[in-house]
Amino acid sequence: MKCFFLLKKSIPLFFTLLLFSCADRKDLVYYQNIDTLSNQEKSNSYEIKIQQDDLLMIVVSAEDPETAIPFNLRAVGSVNPKQPDMLLSQQSLQLYLVDSNGNIDFPILGKLKVSGLTRTDVLKIFQDKISKYIEKPIINLRIVNFKFSVQGEVTSPGTYPVTSERITLIEALTMAKDLTIYGKRNNILIIREIDGVKSYNRVDITKADFINSPFYYLAQNDVVYVEPNKNKINGAAIGTNTGVIISITSILITLITLIITTTK
Repeated sequence: MKCFFLLKKSIPLFFTLLLFSCADRKDLVYYQNIDTLSNQEKSNSYEIKIQQDDLLMIVVSAEDPETAIPFNLRAVGSVNPKQPDMLLSQQSLQLYLVDSNGNIDFPILGKLKVSGLTRTDVLKIFQDKISKYIEKPIINLRIVNFKFSVQGEVTSPGTYPVTSERITLIEALTMAKDLTIYGKRNNILIIREIDGVKSYNRVDITKADFINSPFYYLAQNDVVYVEPNKNKINGAAIGTNTGVIISITSILITLITLIITTTK
């Protein structure tokens, strides 16, 4: 009778644990209210701003290649840097680090403040200044060390470089091979630092409204953290006792079998 009493107490607990582990649709499905959004809403026009420690590739060219040479860094050991082909081969060396004051030191033009400005803003500054020396200059500018990090409940956490200068949160999560079943989709943390000032922001990707939020597009060096849900946290608490739980379950099944057999 004592065994039967213990079994009677244990079975409801066993099934409670099973039911507790069940996931709800609202916790897993993305864009749940997307049908309520207007199809006519304008696309979020986002352009990143240059920050301290960004590495910029800036190449100046012109119809007459010789006129652009003073505005480009020269490769060490070049035999004839005036040759157009040589100039093209140096493009990967035209790198400028944005210093702690937000400046770069550019040939001829000297120190220029670029942090806090968009790529479009910086290109306009260069266009205006270099046009005084070169007719119709062509300026190519890229951030070459754009990257972001993804941590927590994703399939492949890590730091990812970005070849473009515009990436969405969803694209970033896709690069990390999406959230695991244990990822908390309604409370994704984005840590962002701009000019030494950190901000902490939460995004709910189960609601389509986040498409219009300032954090739909990531900035360089953003950290995305996916928090574990209650099931994962509770599972971690009993994880070290998995062997014991399996043993107890086996005993319960054996006792149920014996009771059923003896009561026939």
